[in-house]
Amino acid sequence: MQTELAAGLHVPAEGGVDSSAYDQWVGRWSRLFVPAVLAAGDLRPGLRVLDVSTGTGEASLAILPCIGSSGLLVGADIAPTMLQAARSRLTKGAFLPVAADGQALPFADASFDAVICQLGLQFFPDPGRGLMEFRRVLRDGCRVGICVISTPDRAPMWGILAEVLSRAVPARRDIAQLSFALANSRQLEHLLTGTGFRDVHVERQSREGAFDSLDDYWAPIEAGTGSIPQVYLSLPEDQRRAVRDEVTERLANFQSDGRLVMSVEMLIASGRA
Repeated sequence: MQTELAAGLHVPAEGGVDSSAYDQWVGRWSRLFVPAVLAAGDLRPGLRVLDVSTGTGEASLAILPCIGSSGLLVGADIAPTMLQAARSRLTKGAFLPVAADGQALPFADASFDAVICQLGLQFFPDPGRGLMEFRRVLRDGCRVGICVISTPDRAPMWGILAEVLSRAVPARRDIAQLSFALANSRQLEHLLTGTGFRDVHVERQSREGAFDSLDDYWAPIEAGTGSIPQVYLSLPEDQRRAVRDEVTERLANFQSDGRLVMSVEMLIASGRA
């Protein structure tokens, strides 16, 4: 069975977004790093901010209080269904959702005081082109704040499943491993400097979180929201069962009193236009 993915790779081509499942698979970890990303973007009241790869609005929820009633937040995502989910959560404040490709932003030069990209850049076909667009729409002297996932072993909640799936379905390995495409800090730094950013800084940060149980871990995967879960659902039932058995066995290393306690590492990057 082969599932066609919509633009952005996180949802099926047909159907909407299961916001609850996406939050359980990505949001619960993403929000741990949002404050660091907003600090990297130097957010303050009154700024015009572009949140690229808005997704279901995790970063935008934190941006709005930072910029206050005098600020403006534009959320751009290539998947309209993601923007619909974000809009349903962001009912207060000046939030403007725009369906747009991060590699071809539909905004004039020097339109924003800050650009934020939380767990999106690694999914761009050409991250350098995306960064050139971030630089183009930023006003001179303003900052970009970016967060990407580290290597699979330092993000085991996603990395273990991705590695097992890469062996089970080699034809989809590129999608299964795409979450970790920018895990090299030097590569990310060179991308930023090569696209015109100054005062570039890339820092590795770690946070700890937990799933309440194995069922809590598997529920969002079975719901199929996210690029790695969709690769899993593309398998026949017998292969899914084998993948689940192997991943469950490897997750035993993280069990504590029935819970799965894990540490995840992200790269937080910043640069000045």
